[in-house]
Amino acid sequence: MPDYHDDLRLAHVLADSADATTMERFKALDLKVETKPDMTPVSEADKAAEELIRSVLRRARPRDAVLGEEYGSEGQGPRRWVVDPIDGTKNYVRGVPVWATLIALMERRDGEDRPVVGLVSAPALNRRWWAALGGGAYTGRSLSQATRLHVSQVGRVADASFCYSSLTGWEERGRLGAFLELSRECWRTRAYGDFWSYMMVAEGAADMCAEPELSLWDMAAPALVVQEAGGRFTGLDGRDGPHSGNAAASNGLLHEELLGYLG
Repeated sequence: MPDYHDDLRLAHVLADSADATTMERFKALDLKVETKPDMTPVSEADKAAEELIRSVLRRARPRDAVLGEEYGSEGQGPRRWVVDPIDGTKNYVRGVPVWATLIALMERRDGEDRPVVGLVSAPALNRRWWAALGGGAYTGRSLSQATRLHVSQVGRVADASFCYSSLTGWEERGRLGAFLELSRECWRTRAYGDFWSYMMVAEGAADMCAEPELSLWDMAAPALVVQEAGGRFTGLDGRDGPHSGNAAASNGLLHEELLGYLG
């Protein structure tokens, strides 16, 4: 298996730069916020963080392609960096500290693009999580100060903690009834939202989570972290990886039941 250590180190460098940019403008009274065509907000910090990441990648990995939420696709090749400069922009613009920069490297393997490096950095929470293919998943302050992640061993839905982001997406897709049925069967449900649900699954603090509509940049990094922590990350259709436009993540033991309710 290839060694992705240099790429992982670069992902940390990218995250350090993005964190400095986003934290500088977090809770700024003069923060500029616009509405995109899909009616979601984008702040000046989203744009600045992605521009900075792209600038570093052009110098450090000029042959690699880049896909970002704010500026689309750039370049060609078998390696592609996938970036969400601020996952949780609505939280960011309201001063809620639950938001993160998501950075993934994807490579063509076995006929499809697969994440091989993933990093999630939530500077307002003072937390960071990362993984490289075949190397396990970790959380900590840096590569040298890290704790390995492991999913939980909860094997029954009745004992499980289930995370989600909101109810409206499930309602819009006609799946609210199934969602509520699952929530009634679980020991506990909490709407932590966005990246944090997946990181909690990877840490073993939660046992499963799901979202009905997502983009590749929302999922590429969290998918690898969950998988390398011993869990499973699929679409609601059961397809492994971040390619289905929605997501279900679990400790693996509960995955088929999770899909049975929501898939």
